[in-house]
Amino acid sequence: MAKHATPQLDQLESGPWPSFVSDIKQEAAMRAKNPKGLDYQIPQDCPDDLLGVLELSYAEKETHWKHGGIVGVFGYGGGVIGRYCDQPEQFSGVAHFHTMRVAQPSGKYYNTKFLRDLCDIWDLRGSGLTNMHGSTGDIVLLGTQTHQLEEIFFELTHNMHVDLGGSGSNLRTPEACLGQSRCEYACYNTQDMCYQLTQDYQDELHRPAFPYKFKFKFDGCPNGCVCAMARSDFAVVGTWKDDIKIDQDKVKAYVGGAIRPNAGAHAGRDWGKFDIQAEMIDRCPSRCMKWDGAKLSIKTADCVRCMHCINTMPQALRIGDERGASILVGAKAPVVDGAQMGSLLMPFISCEAPYDDVKEVIEKIWDWWMEEGKNRERVGETMKRLSFQKLLEVTKIPATACHVKEPRSNPYIFFKEEEVPGGWQRDLVAYRKRHQR
Repeated sequence: MAKHATPQLDQLESGPWPSFVSDIKQEAAMRAKNPKGLDYQIPQDCPDDLLGVLELSYAEKETHWKHGGIVGVFGYGGGVIGRYCDQPEQFSGVAHFHTMRVAQPSGKYYNTKFLRDLCDIWDLRGSGLTNMHGSTGDIVLLGTQTHQLEEIFFELTHNMHVDLGGSGSNLRTPEACLGQSRCEYACYNTQDMCYQLTQDYQDELHRPAFPYKFKFKFDGCPNGCVCAMARSDFAVVGTWKDDIKIDQDKVKAYVGGAIRPNAGAHAGRDWGKFDIQAEMIDRCPSRCMKWDGAKLSIKTADCVRCMHCINTMPQALRIGDERGASILVGAKAPVVDGAQMGSLLMPFISCEAPYDDVKEVIEKIWDWWMEEGKNRERVGETMKRLSFQKLLEVTKIPATACHVKEPRSNPYIFFKEEEVPGGWQRDLVAYRKRHQR
């Protein structure tokens, strides 16, 4: 029987969608039965009290969680998010309710033994509630008490050989798509780059020293399965330089109906005859494609690598052979200064181990951001405040047309004196100096 009446939470179970309330109730019932005969190291009624404090918050329209302060494991400044309830007498099971972030394996590949061992640790030493996965990508273990943190950390690192993830003003746990292990469109080895950078930047991951959080994400192609260009401060998105490869016979097979478009998706629904003009050519954002009734042509110089044509006709169109990645910087969610998409910093970079060219760009950005960034200011907000031109200067990346977000809104162009080679440009600078006096 439930420990607390939860009439408002019960309403969340009445809709058509799965409810987290049902999950917590299921865990509460499981802990009450204790089929494994565990000697629980935190209160057995922890999930029940979690429902109770949430119901109280709904009733009073205010949170009953207070700031956790500094709580963690020895030697680490991140990985544990402190949570304390401000009603410990009424809800003793969640008087402490700390969250631990655990670094996910690259590409999120698990075996069943790993998952069972993880659940065994959390059933014994935590609430039994998990989040697979958090928005950064970590395995999230929800709810334990302070005296269990070192015990859990020891078991994770020594027995399971897995580390805590990032939290606080540090490098957050890097995340990658499945990449070349499963995907035919991957333009570089996302899993290897993610793993190598995670290993190389352990200090930045575990010991907060940044103005605010910093996220890496690695997409193998512009399909963006981890949505790097919208969700990370530093996004590496696979791309290619040369032409999309076209099999003209397969194109005709799609047009003639011999092959279903979209890799046969929605096979149970009749979408009618495939219309290449309406469904692919007219949907090309840069209008770089042309179909003359017998041949498909693509103007590579105008292609923006949106992947729509390749996704529509995967047997007829393939990514190019000269592969690498684009780097975008500054994406974030709307916390301080609104949501931002990443800005293109490097249109193309080769992605070969040990990735020194990528690390060089990262470290120049960090040096500048740590010097110029304000407290709790993401790197995208620093860029917005100090200009994208400043980012190009500190990373020593020559400006290209790819960096232009929009046409100039004023007619004045100012040169730095050291940038003026001579002749009329130098005379122009001198003229401006005289008139400024």
